[in-house]
Amino acid sequence: MSVKPDVMGFFDEETSTWSYVVWEEDHIARPCAIIDSVLDFDLSSGRTRTDSADRIIKFIRDNHLLTEWILETHIHADHLTAAAYLKERLGGKTAISKHILKVIETWEPVFNSGADTPRDGRQFDRLFDDDEEFFVGSMPAKIIHTPGHTPADTSYLIGDALFVGDAIFLPDVGTGRCDFPGGDAGDSYDSTRKIFALPDDTRIFVGHDYPPEGRGPACLTTVAEQKAQNVRVRESIARDDYVSKRRSDDAGKPVPHLLLPSLQVNLRAGGFGNPTNGVKYVKVPVDKI
Repeated sequence: MSVKPDVMGFFDEETSTWSYVVWEEDHIARPCAIIDSVLDFDLSSGRTRTDSADRIIKFIRDNHLLTEWILETHIHADHLTAAAYLKERLGGKTAISKHILKVIETWEPVFNSGADTPRDGRQFDRLFDDDEEFFVGSMPAKIIHTPGHTPADTSYLIGDALFVGDAIFLPDVGTGRCDFPGGDAGDSYDSTRKIFALPDDTRIFVGHDYPPEGRGPACLTTVAEQKAQNVRVRESIARDDYVSKRRSDDAGKPVPHLLLPSLQVNLRAGGFGNPTNGVKYVKVPVDKI
């Protein structure tokens, strides 16, 4: 029988992001992983806050957990990661898929940030290979490359729990957009089929929720529910039909509000880069995006 980890979700209303703490209740050291954290950022003022991350820190300390991993499912375009802040306060290793190198290759020239955004990914403690296996405490975990939203999207299978980022959303929402550089609707469809190949009772924890009218934010579904009910990509929907509708729906979508600061910070594993005159900056490329 698969290990069934404990999972606590934290919803950030401003960015509709779900962050998670995953741990093994029975392990004597109570090791845990943090997935897809949020650093609060006000674009108008350029001010950061740590309210979202501090909720996670409080939960970990209150429950006497030991942080082993700070994981990212991908380079987010809609929120800044709190990975650097969390590592400073809790320890643990930051990690992401090796396919981040493709994302850095695309975006570093846009921001001209080579001085503080290493192209080899060494700003992260670990770059995972496809299908790589690792552990959270004694719990087995595995990397599943699930591109489509971006070329670097990765799902983490920890015991019976799959953390999918933007690869797939709750059944009444569908899937993540595929119009970012390197994104591909065909890859998105193929990634959902990797997910559908898992046991039906596998728990799926999504990276965002945009609830339809009538329900509040939720984060949990199963492989069986997705196969039967997902409005975009359930098992009965053909690949060509999905790709056509996904591309049509993504055409002309607005740029995410926090795209520019998010990419710069997230490609640095949560850092703001080298300060100038003691001040940290994010850049706004003019007429480039």
